[in-house]
Amino acid sequence: MKKGWVALIAIVLAVLIFGSMYVSARNTMVRKNEAIKSDWAQVDVVLERRADLIPNLVSTVKGVAAQEVTVFTAVANARANLMNAQSPKDKIAANQKLDGALVKVLALTENYPQLKSNESFLRLQDELAGTENRIAVERRRYDDAIQDYNAYIGQFPNSLFAGWAGFQRNDAYFAATPAAQQVPKVEFPAAKQ
Repeated sequence: MKKGWVALIAIVLAVLIFGSMYVSARNTMVRKNEAIKSDWAQVDVVLERRADLIPNLVSTVKGVAAQEVTVFTAVANARANLMNAQSPKDKIAANQKLDGALVKVLALTENYPQLKSNESFLRLQDELAGTENRIAVERRRYDDAIQDYNAYIGQFPNSLFAGWAGFQRNDAYFAATPAAQQVPKVEFPAAKQ
């Protein structure tokens, strides 16, 4: 009879320990998942700030470079795609297209030197640069939160608990575009002899 009680107590203790491990791991997964959502909200805020700055930047550039219609159309389309995207993955993809379109707008300063002296353009360009820095910081925080969450749910026994509790790996990382991974070509004019 005594052995039966010892076995029962051992089983109850094991269940309690295992149960408390599960509850603790699940609560941590919930907290880490909420951190991802919170960090994404910050990314979303700065992306919207940039999207709000873009029409002002484009209208300033349009005044000087009215014939660059394809560039302005690409920016408008990319901005609309970003504003209409719903999920983080869709917003990340739309943001990459907007990055490419913005590079084209800013490249116009080389073709239209008078833009460089336009006070509105310079102010907007500074605001955009500040916003880009904020975006970089918030992207990094968001990616760090995803990495922390994925590492946590990938560890044993958390991987078992994550499966039971319905938590899955999140792969909605920001990544560099293929164009950003290419080394830019720098060409200097040939020296006159």
